[in-house]
Amino acid sequence: MTSDIDFTGVFPAMCTPFDEDERIDFETLQTDAQRLESAGVDGLVPVGSTGESATLTHDEHVRVVEAVIEAVDDVPVIAGTGSNNTREALELSERAAEAGADGLLLISPYYNKPEQRGLVDHFRTIADAVDLPQIVYNVPSRTGQNIQPDTAVELASHENIAGYKAASGDLGQIGEIAERTTDEDFAVLSGDDALTLPTIAVGGTGTISVAGNIEPELTCAMVGAALDGDYARAQSIHHELGPLFRGLFVETNPIPVKEAMEIRGYGPARMRPPLTRLSEEYREDLEAVLADLERESTEVADANPEGDR
Repeated sequence: MTSDIDFTGVFPAMCTPFDEDERIDFETLQTDAQRLESAGVDGLVPVGSTGESATLTHDEHVRVVEAVIEAVDDVPVIAGTGSNNTREALELSERAAEAGADGLLLISPYYNKPEQRGLVDHFRTIADAVDLPQIVYNVPSRTGQNIQPDTAVELASHENIAGYKAASGDLGQIGEIAERTTDEDFAVLSGDDALTLPTIAVGGTGTISVAGNIEPELTCAMVGAALDGDYARAQSIHHELGPLFRGLFVETNPIPVKEAMEIRGYGPARMRPPLTRLSEEYREDLEAVLADLERESTEVADANPEGDR
C-alpha cells in the first residue's frame, strides 16, 4: 500500500496512566488523548516505550490502543507493536490492526541484537503480513543495536514501511537516510525532542515526541515553523522548550514525563515496576521549568489575543 497517513508534524508518544493498584486508568487515558487532539497534534502514538509497553500484557496493550481510537475523532493512531520476538511483534501488529489502528511503530529487536540481515527479515515479515503503514524505530540506547543507513534504505522500498523514527543521536546518519530515501514515500521522524529541529533541517518531516505530551501547542508551533522554512521562529521556540527537553530526560523515560504530567494535572506519575518515581532532587527543577513555560505562554497569549505566537 501507499501510506494514507501523512507522517508530517507532531505525534506525541503517549503515557499510559495507572491507578493505585497499577491497573490502567482508561478514563484518564482517553481524556488525555482528547486533550492532545484538541491541542492540534497530527497523530497519537500509544503503547510505545513512553507508554511502558514492556510492562503491559498483550491484552492490556490492545485495550489501550482501542481506548485511544475510541477517544479521538480525527487524528491517526499509530500503535507501538514492537518486540524482540518476531512472532510476538507480528501478533501484536495483527491485533492492533484488528483493533483499528491506522499505523504501527516497531522498535527494533532489543537484547538479542540481530545482525542487519536479521533486522531486514524481522521488519519485512511484519510488513508482508500486516497491510498498514509502519514506522521502523531506531533507538540503540534501548536495543543495543543500530539500524544502519543501508538497512533503513533497503526497508524503505517496502510498500508498507512508511517511515523511520530516529533516536540514535547521530544527525549525520539521520540526514543520510533522509537524503537516500527522497524518492520513496518515506518519512524520517525525530525520536529525540532535542534533535527535532535539526532533524527537520536535514530532511525530516516531524517528531514522535515526549515533550509533546506536556507542551503540544508549542511543539506543534516549532515543527510547523520549521516545515514552513521559518527557522528563526522555530529556533526561538526550540530554545524556549530547551529546558523542558533536558528536564524530561534526567532519568529514564517515561519517569520524568509522567512526573510532569502529574504536576500539570494531566495524569498520575505512577509507574509499573521496575521503573520508579522521579527522584526528589529533580522534581523541584522540573516544577520550575513547567512554571516558567506556563508563565511565558500566558504572557504570549495576553500579548496576542488572536492566538499568534
